[in-house]
Amino acid sequence: MSDKIKKINLNHSFIFFLAVNIFSIIFFRFDNFDISTFLCLFLILTIGVSHGSLDHVKGKKLLELFNIQKSYIFYLIYILIALGIIIIWVLFPTITLILFLIVASYHFGKEDTEFLVTDKSYFTEILYFLKGLLIILAPLYFHFQDTVEIFKILLVKNEFFYSTLSFVEKNKIIQIGIFMSSLSSIFFFINKFEIRKFSIFLDYFSIVILNYYLSPLIAFTFYFCFLHSIRHSITLALELHEDNLFNGFKIFIKKAIPLTILTGVFSLICLYLLNSENNLNSSVLKVIFIGLASLTFPHILLEYLLEKNEK
Repeated sequence: MSDKIKKINLNHSFIFFLAVNIFSIIFFRFDNFDISTFLCLFLILTIGVSHGSLDHVKGKKLLELFNIQKSYIFYLIYILIALGIIIIWVLFPTITLILFLIVASYHFGKEDTEFLVTDKSYFTEILYFLKGLLIILAPLYFHFQDTVEIFKILLVKNEFFYSTLSFVEKNKIIQIGIFMSSLSSIFFFINKFEIRKFSIFLDYFSIVILNYYLSPLIAFTFYFCFLHSIRHSITLALELHEDNLFNGFKIFIKKAIPLTILTGVFSLICLYLLNSENNLNSSVLKVIFIGLASLTFPHILLEYLLEKNEK
């Protein structure tokens, strides 16, 4: 199945690269062309979140490995971790944001690349982090003030944090980070080279183009939904039906619908509650990023525990 995934993902990267260029040209030619934050929220709650909607299936596998029969234990722990992250974010927003950005960098770098990598070492894990760091640093490089405004909306009020960010920008540390991320992509590309590894550079330039032309929120939405999430969903679909990707997707969608709907309903309730005290755009940004953080931590923990115990 490995070769099949590599071929499909290369085609997906190529299609995504073409779509990014076409969309960016349209955006560049029409200065008043805009996408509402609510549309970004809708895409993330449907296409984006759905790639983690089989966590309950993986959770059952993990419980079986620990000989635990009661499946509600998984749901309880998963929900408690998610709620815990939200509470911690409200209490300690700066620290939680920094941890989230670090974890997200590693998560994006790994899930977007591991289908091409056979080596498993601490060095590879570092390279995953550096590669995914581009997702975090590109908006800071191309749209520094807009990205800072998003951080402020996400409850981060720490002046030392922003003075540090300004120091990082003025001393070209962001560029150094992007350079290191570029080197990690080059290493993944040349190490045990094969033609299908061109997807690494297609993805790299897609992310750069997105962040050059589009606002941080729209660039992230486009990447998260149509590159990261779809790529992960392809892997899950092939696991469900190795011989037929289309049939695998049908099974995947059926299994993903319940948790996707549940997440959407919970997010809309939060949006309603937040909107009574904030404007709609601020409320949407909080739901998107704080909500994603609350789902990302238990999702990554589940993947780690499952991978470790299956070995």
